[in-house]
This record gives sequence, C-alpha cells and structure tokens, in this order.
Amino acid sequence: MEFHVIFKSSTSITLELDNKDICETQNYTLYLNNELYLKGNKNVVSIFKLSPATEYCVELEMDQVKHKQWIKTEEEYVCLNVKDFGAKGDGKTIDTAFIQACILSCPNHGRVYFSKGDYYTGPIFLKSNITIELAEGAHLIGDIDRTHYPVLPGMTYTSDEKDEYNLGSWEGNPLDCFASIITGIHVENVKIIGQGIIDGNAQNSDWWIEVRNKKIAWRPRGVFLNHCKNVTLQGVTVTNTPSWNLHPYFSEDLKFIDLKLVNPKNSPNTDGCDPESCNHVEIIGVYFSVGDDCIAIKAGKIFMGRKYKKPSENFIIRNCSMNFGHGAVVLGSEMSGGIKNIAVSQCYFNQTDRGLRIKTRRGRGKDAVIDGITFENIQMNEVLTPLVVNMFYYCDPDGHSEYVYSKEKLPVDDRTPYLGKFLFKDITCENVNVAAGTFFGLPEQPIESISLENVSFSYAEHPVSGLPAMMDGLEKMSGKGLIFNYVNEVNLNNVIFENFNEQEVEITEVGKVNQSKLI
Repeated sequence: MEFHVIFKSSTSITLELDNKDICETQNYTLYLNNELYLKGNKNVVSIFKLSPATEYCVELEMDQVKHKQWIKTEEEYVCLNVKDFGAKGDGKTIDTAFIQACILSCPNHGRVYFSKGDYYTGPIFLKSNITIELAEGAHLIGDIDRTHYPVLPGMTYTSDEKDEYNLGSWEGNPLDCFASIITGIHVENVKIIGQGIIDGNAQNSDWWIEVRNKKIAWRPRGVFLNHCKNVTLQGVTVTNTPSWNLHPYFSEDLKFIDLKLVNPKNSPNTDGCDPESCNHVEIIGVYFSVGDDCIAIKAGKIFMGRKYKKPSENFIIRNCSMNFGHGAVVLGSEMSGGIKNIAVSQCYFNQTDRGLRIKTRRGRGKDAVIDGITFENIQMNEVLTPLVVNMFYYCDPDGHSEYVYSKEKLPVDDRTPYLGKFLFKDITCENVNVAAGTFFGLPEQPIESISLENVSFSYAEHPVSGLPAMMDGLEKMSGKGLIFNYVNEVNLNNVIFENFNEQEVEITEVGKVNQSKLI
C-alpha cells in the first residue's frame, strides 16, 4: 500500500494512503527510522515530535508488503516557548498577553511552542510566516468573560469614504462579532500544528444561552481567518466553541488536515468548518462530531455576494468522518457569491439529519450560482435523508414570506439563484428513515441536472418520520424514495432500493429523465 505526503512542517508530517477505502483501511504498521511508531488503520495519519531540517525514513507495512519514503522536515529559524514570555499554563492565570507577546516576537520561519499545560486565554491574533505548535497536553482554554474579548467591527468606512473595511461577520452579513480564540486578519504562510486542544470553554460560559440575542457583539468562533492566505491546521482538536469551530472568510489556499472538531450534539450553531467566499480549500482526514452542520460551504448573503461577487470554489473534501450534525456536507444557505467546483469523496456520514445537502432560496441573487458539484465514494449510516437539494429553504426574517415559499412561477430577476449540475456516484446509504432524496427546484428556475450513478438505499426497519427539507408546505414523511420537482434533467443509472415498499421515484415537472438499472 503506497502513501504520499500531504503536509509537512518543521516538526510534523501527515501521510495519506493511496486507496479508495472510506476513512479507514485494513491494519498496518508504521515505522519511523526503523522503529515502531504506531499500529493503525486510518487513511490519514500524522507523525509528530520531529526535528527541523531532518531526514526521516518512513515505512508502512501492510500484508507483509512495505512501502518506504525518505522525508525531510522543513527548516526553521528559531523556536520560542510561550512560558519563557510569562505564560503560566496553570489554568487560572490569564495568559493572553504573554502568548500574544510571544507571537508578535516570533520572526519569519520561527515557531511558537506551547508545552504541556492549561493556558487560560482570551483571543490571540496570528502574524504571518510563523508556525504555532500545540504539543501533546497543551490545552488552550477560552476566557469565559465576554468583556475580555475584542470586537471586530462589521464595516468601517475608509478615510476617503469611498470604500468599507470589513472585519466582523455573522451568518453571511458584515456585522460586529467578537474575536475568536485564534484570529487571523490578513495573514499568510501560517501553520497551526500539534496534538493539543483549542477549547472555547463555551460550556462554562453564557455563549450558548439566548444565542439569537446579540450581547455586545455576535459570538466568536473557535478559529476565524479573515482574508488570509496559505494557512494550514494540522492535528489539533477544536472543541466547545461558542459558535462555528472553523470560519475561513474571504481566504485562499487553506488546508485542514487530520483535525478533530468536537462539540456536544445539543450545542447551538457549532458547525464544524464553514469556509465562506474561499478559494482552494482542502479538508482531509478530519473527524467531525458537532451540534450543527459538519461542513457548510458559504458565500455570503445578498449584500456581500452582490458587492464582492466572491464565490467559494475549488474545494477537495476527502477521507472525513461526519457524525451527529444536522448536515454532513452542506452548501448554503448563505451563498449569494456562488459555490463552484466542489469534490467530496471517501467520506463517512453517521447519524446526521441530512447527508449531502444544498440549500438556497429566492432572494440570494443572480450571482448565487452552485455548479460543478461531485459527491463520490461515500458511505452513510442512519442518515435521516441522505440527499437534499432545496431552493425553498426558509431562513432569515423573511424566510416564511410568500415570495420565498410560493410554488407559483415567478419572474427570473436579480434575486433568483441558480443550481447547475450535481453528480452523486458510488454512494451507499444504510438505515434511511425519512426519504432517500428530495430535489426541489424553483418553477421559474429548475435545477439544471441531477445524476445518480451506482447509488443504493436500504431502509430502517421502523423508519422515523420527519421533514426531509426545511421548506414551507412540505409535510412530514417516512420511508420515501427519490422525489424530484422542477429539474431540467434527471439521470438514474444503477440506483438500488432495498427494504422499500413505497414508490421508488416520484417525478413532477421534470424536463427529461434518463433511467437505467433501477432496482
């Protein structure tokens, strides 16, 4: 079994096995310089506690077959320990200023090092061209007093009053929000690595109480990256965040590798990773167990979408495990700048409400284009509704207005979104409950194309009922098949239904249906 290096720093390496298995493979043994490093089965595995600018022999053995590579870690200029700057790491002292001093003092190609300890801290701000390492046992714990958190203004006029400078963001709009425990503003070439934990500590504060009421500003995230470039997070755990775990915003060339994003199932708005108006993003080998969507790709509401026309595009999501969220991989609903060229593969979805979910609505605008979307080689278990595409998603103060919910054919204008081509291939869905899939286009703007190839659905013995999509006028259902409404072209090839007694495919207002091997 061959592997390739998908990331390296001065003290760590991440490998990905070259296979088609979903997240895990058969057992293997990994050797480092001819000594046992670990025995495992994950497709994505990281090696830590290495030395800078050092060559290592990495060898993977499976079924008595060995694959070997020589890998050299990156060079670094200096390593600065935050404890040398006064940080106590005792879980009581507020270490924010000491940590920030260490970061600001770190030169290009330097490393800021957190040794084992509990670092009680407010938001810390990144700078360019450095690595931050959280060693095993290093635990950043968020300050529970929101008055200690800086506010990032949503919009500030420039001095010539010709433009606006955007720092804060909340659910697709430029609004005041608190800085996050890790905040990056216009930084580049940053690595955050290690086996440590970034803990928002929201369970011990009031961040999860009355979440729809703004208190001074909107809630912080775990990690917020605003207009950043070439940033990688590797190995760390992000948990107990006040809202979204990771929020990359108008950023590019990002890698999120071998992370754990963990929040209680009942924690509000604790999405795993929500890239917004970002380009070239890789999410590989990440474990999700969160209180909302695991991955939600966004591109702003109408003001930001119309002003900046910045889509989220060119994403690779692979070898990820999504658990207990509302949706596993979600596109929208804030997507007024558009979402394009998204490839999801080798992923496992477990007990999420929905699997692959696209949500939009009238009012997102003419730049709200979702197109070039491929979901391939995916396994789902106990996902209530595996496939959902919904152009009537109710949200926002006007979400239940007649303009949003009307099933009449309205004029296509500057407010009308567009959904293009979607391919669902080599997907197994076990213990389906509500419906196999629902696809609701607009009468005036049908979904362009839905293609299912080599997709199987097996149903729970006693399926529960629920709403497959969040739209007005839809009743609860259970044990349903595939429902298509206002789609220009539907392609079904080798689609299998097991333990199923309902109508397999319901088609309404579909232009063309190409169907073969429907079992």
